[in-house]
Amino acid sequence: MMQPDPHPETLPSRLAEDVDAAFADLVRVYQNGIYAGAFQLTRDRHEAEDVAQETFLRAYRALRGFPPRRRAELRLGGWLWTIALNVCRNRHRSRSRRPGETALTGRIDPPDRVGDEPETVIDGSADLEVWRRRLATLPEPQRTAVVLRHVVGLRYDEIAHATDRPIGTVKADVHRGIRRLERILATEEVTL
Repeated sequence: MMQPDPHPETLPSRLAEDVDAAFADLVRVYQNGIYAGAFQLTRDRHEAEDVAQETFLRAYRALRGFPPRRRAELRLGGWLWTIALNVCRNRHRSRSRRPGETALTGRIDPPDRVGDEPETVIDGSADLEVWRRRLATLPEPQRTAVVLRHVVGLRYDEIAHATDRPIGTVKADVHRGIRRLERILATEEVTL
């Protein structure tokens, strides 16, 4: 029996035909990117896993309620990231309301190397931890834009949709975030 085509460009039409049949492929195509981006935003492996799971759960529920025509017109990457960013924000708000709880700050083991995860771009867990710290210094809109563009690989229009910000603002956030990271790198090189 022939396997369904798991390519992102065919998923909206397949979801329009049958959500249940195509959903596993949607998860296969987008799970690594959602997890990797959530990991960079939360800096916690377990939190990122929870964000990814909740993102796909919410996506499935929403898709079941959408008419086929709307499912066929979805731009899945940006739409999933809208959900993922909302999940991250909600979890952060919930945690901040419980002052006795603190986030884990210990060393985080990187996930298994699969696909286009950030670990395939940056060699070594020490380097990965340094990049996490650098990203953490960026203001939240810049960090989100840089992660979605350069870790997850979304296009600017997808980031604009996911963050509900104008595309020009997204481009500026990415540009400013990259410039700030370059200044951090230059400062680090001077101190070495």
